[in-house]
This record gives sequence, C-alpha cells and structure tokens, in this order.
Amino acid sequence: MPFATCAAGPALAPLSLPARTAASATAARCGAFASPYYPPSVLACSLPRADPTAAAPPPNESRAAARAQRPRGGRIRAQAVSVAEGQTAEGSASEEEFEAVIGIETHVQLSTDTKAFCSCPSRYGAPPNEHVCATCMGLPGALPVLNGAVVAAAVRLGLALQCRVAERSKFDRKQYFYPDLPKGYQISQFDEPLASGGHVVVDMPVEAGGGRKRFGVTRAHLEEDAGKSLHGGDGSQVDLNRAGVALVEVVSEPDMRTGAEAAEYAAEMQRMVRYVGVGNGNMAEGSMRCDVNVSVRPRGQESFGTKVEVKNMNSFRDMQRAIDFEIRRQSSLLRDGRAHEIVQETRLWDEGTQQTAPMRSKEGLADYRYFPEPDLPALALSQPFLEQLRADLPELPEQRRRRYEALGLPMQDVLVLADDKEFSDYFDGVLAAGADAKAAANWLMGDLTALLKAERRSVAGMAAVMPPSTLAELIALIQEGTISGKIGKELLLVLFMEGGSARKLVEAKGLLQISDEAVIERLVDEVLAGNAKQLEQYRAGKTKLQGFFTGQVMKASGGRVNPGLMNKILMKKLNAPP
Repeated sequence: MPFATCAAGPALAPLSLPARTAASATAARCGAFASPYYPPSVLACSLPRADPTAAAPPPNESRAAARAQRPRGGRIRAQAVSVAEGQTAEGSASEEEFEAVIGIETHVQLSTDTKAFCSCPSRYGAPPNEHVCATCMGLPGALPVLNGAVVAAAVRLGLALQCRVAERSKFDRKQYFYPDLPKGYQISQFDEPLASGGHVVVDMPVEAGGGRKRFGVTRAHLEEDAGKSLHGGDGSQVDLNRAGVALVEVVSEPDMRTGAEAAEYAAEMQRMVRYVGVGNGNMAEGSMRCDVNVSVRPRGQESFGTKVEVKNMNSFRDMQRAIDFEIRRQSSLLRDGRAHEIVQETRLWDEGTQQTAPMRSKEGLADYRYFPEPDLPALALSQPFLEQLRADLPELPEQRRRRYEALGLPMQDVLVLADDKEFSDYFDGVLAAGADAKAAANWLMGDLTALLKAERRSVAGMAAVMPPSTLAELIALIQEGTISGKIGKELLLVLFMEGGSARKLVEAKGLLQISDEAVIERLVDEVLAGNAKQLEQYRAGKTKLQGFFTGQVMKASGGRVNPGLMNKILMKKLNAPP
C-alpha cells in the first residue's frame, strides 16, 4: 500500500483540551515564546542543549520499548508449563514465606489530533501505513517538530498525578533495533523528565481487603510510540500508523505487593487519564499499555530480587492473573533452591494457558545508549502556563470519591459511581437537581445500569433522551408519595426510551398514587371479602398469606395504592376479631 503524504506545515493541530482557550490567553499576556510550531501560550524554547558527554544519574526506568510480539513456539510453552507444575497447592505457603515487589510502567497514548513530532493524524483504525510521512519513517533529512498540544496534555497528566513538573526538560534518543521502529531509535526523555515525584491514591475494593493505599510515581516523561508488527501465515508485516504517536510513560515506584494492588493502580491510572481528558485509556486498542515488573524476595529481606518484566496484558483481570502466576513461579523456584533460573527477562502473558512465557532477555540501561536528541531544543515551560493548567484541572477520581463519602454513601457505592466519569457526571447532575444521594445511587446502579446494558446505550445517549433532572423528578414523585416505587419502575422505562417529564407522564396516564385512607380501606375490604378462605387460613395461623393479600390489594389498585398506608390498614383488618 502506498504511503500517504503529509502536507507541509505546522505539526500542531488545535488542542482538543478544555484548557486551551484559557491557557492561550494567560500565556499571551505573559509574553511566552512565539513559534509557528509551538503554541504561543505554552512554550519558551530554550536553545542551550545539554552536554552529551556529561554523566547523568540513571532514572528509575525499566522499560523495553519493542512492540513486536514474536510468535511463540511449543518449546517456550513447554518451559512455562514445566515451571508451573505443582505451584497451586503451595501458593499459600509461598505467600507467607516470600514477598513480591511490583512496579508498573504505564504507556498512555495522548488523544491529540496529530502525532508528537509531525503533522500526520493520530487516529486509531486507519488502513495500514496511511498516516505516515518522512518523519514517521525516519527518512534522511526529516526533522522532528514538537507538537505543543502534546506538551499541554502531558503536563495536565503530570499535574493530576501530583508530580513536580519541570520548567526545563530535554529529549533524548533511546536506541532500539526492531522492525517496527524505522529510525532505529525512539525520541524519549532520560535524565531530565517532564515530571517526577508524584503519587496515586486508590481505594481497594472490599474483596481485595479494602482500605486506602498510596503508590508513588517516580516519573512521567514524553516519548513517541513505535509502529506495529503484524504476524500471520504469510509472514510478518509492519504498520507505521502508530509510529510517532505521542505517549506519556508513567513509571511507578515499586510499592505494590499483590496482583490486586497492581490492578487497582492501573485502573486508577485509566480513570485519571479519562477524567483529565488526555486519552481514552482503551487497553484493547493499545491506547494504554502496562508493563509490569515483578520480583520476589524472602519476607523481611530489604534488597530486591531479580526483576522480570511481563507484557501482553489487555485487561486488569489479565494483569492480576499474570502477576499472581509470576509470584507463584518465582516463589517456587526460590523455595526449591533454583534462584539462578530467575533471570532478568521479558515474559509474555498467555491468556490461553494462563501462564507467562519467555519472550527475550531484558535490555539493560547500557543497551539503550541514551544521548541528547540533537534535532530538538530543550523544552522550557513558563510558570504562568503551568499554573493555568493546574487551575484548569477537573475534579480528580480520588477527590470525587472523598466527596461521595462525605454524602454518607457506602464505599461499595462510591467505587461504582466514581469509576466512570460520564456515569459519575450524570449522578452529579441528578444530585444538582435536588435528588437524595442514596436514592439516586440506587436507581443509577440498579435499574438504569440494567437498561444501559440491555439497550446497549451509552451514558451520553441516555442523557440526551433522559437528562439527570428527569430522574431527579421521578425520585421526588416517589419520595413525596405521588407514585409508588413500582409505578416509578414502569415509568422509568418509558422515560428512558422516549424522554419527557416524569410528572406530566404520571398525570397523563392517571398514575397518581392512592393515598386516601377511605379508598384504601374499601379496596382492602373488597379483597378480604373475595378471599374468605384465605382469610380464615390466615387467622388460623398461616400468617405467610399476608403477602398474598398485599399482592391482591396492589393488583386491585393497579399498583397505585400507597404501600405504607395499605399495609397499615391491611394488618389492622387481618388481625381484627372475626
């Protein structure tokens, strides 16, 4: 397929972030550096480059950036099976004897209109090699030009992670030799990253022990993605559409000790990306990829064991299972005196066998041969620009959970409601319209979630037909006694499918709740008179028949009777002397 040609011009597309207008205005007032390729609101281009001969302390980075997944043969699978045999029965003993140390490198693809260093579109799903140019392909003479929207998005994520964002950082070349990396190196950041020293706070679910945990973030730096190798029966091919797409790599501290903790950290990272609006975090599309570093050591030992990197996990469930398997595998080898068999390597998670298998030996820091990128100046950010982006940050997931807790909601509800930003925003809209928090949570997590799944509708699609104020109105009608909960459920389906006003729908259908005691008493008398045999059995001690009479009265009223008043009158009549 012929390569598409990118038109010459600025690499910067309009910044698709809420903070764009305000940030531009603020920086313009501050006299930021002007350039046709950098947004005048953002960057001051610092011309001095770092001395390439100067020694730099290595960062806490442990990433192998090759994207090719090589075919795995029977020999590798056999290796994995032989190591795993007999581990399940000894798992509990291993957990007591050994401790896992886990760190995660999360690669977040930024949702900018164009790639990091050229004007090619940054879109998922295009035909192979359609969004490429001389820069993407690493052709001689092609020079990178930094996309300012990429910088703004990366800074927003760094601030959301509570990192210190550097006013000055620089780019470096990281050497790789893989077929899907056409330049033979990756533009990344080494010793002067964009952001460092942050943290993530997660609320562990009850089934994972509950409680609140804080995991450190070592650094977050900018880099470009590689292409994608496609392996099939006819051989291997390379798609370079992804080459040059902007990434932020977030490197955690080795603070996690279980697969469950690692999975919750990754899920919180995905929530953060979506709340801030810098990416979609879709793991199935590769928009967010997590490489997990696992080592095991005897409990109480301070030094780390040999680190193994695990890749190819497309869901949080896969991540937890892969880590748990790797902990069992390494613990078994340590217990059997085979520690020498744990080597620094990259392993792949195999969903079919539920095991990890060797992929390649892990590169060391010297293999990357970092040196400063000679074609890009150092990146300097103005303080007013950073403060504007900080001020424009939305409410973050952890802040929202604390707010929901303050409303008196149980943690189980809090975790469900705050998990998805659109769902959470809809809930906030219902609260803003005056609904009770617990009632709104119950309707959203119960009936509305079921309808969303059954109709395959998004929250945005639901809101377009049934805005949050409509649900708040429905809840108010039930709580004020105008309609019963049963009628409310019936009306919900109509409102979900057709929209409209809940109160007007009640009036149009004549569904107002019957709360007149005289009318309810007459209904109860009619039911008791028509079921004399059951009444006799009830008074003879078969009290379970109360539910039968309740159902009959509800049926006679068309479900419109006030349940509280009805039960009070019914019990009085049932227990009255014959």
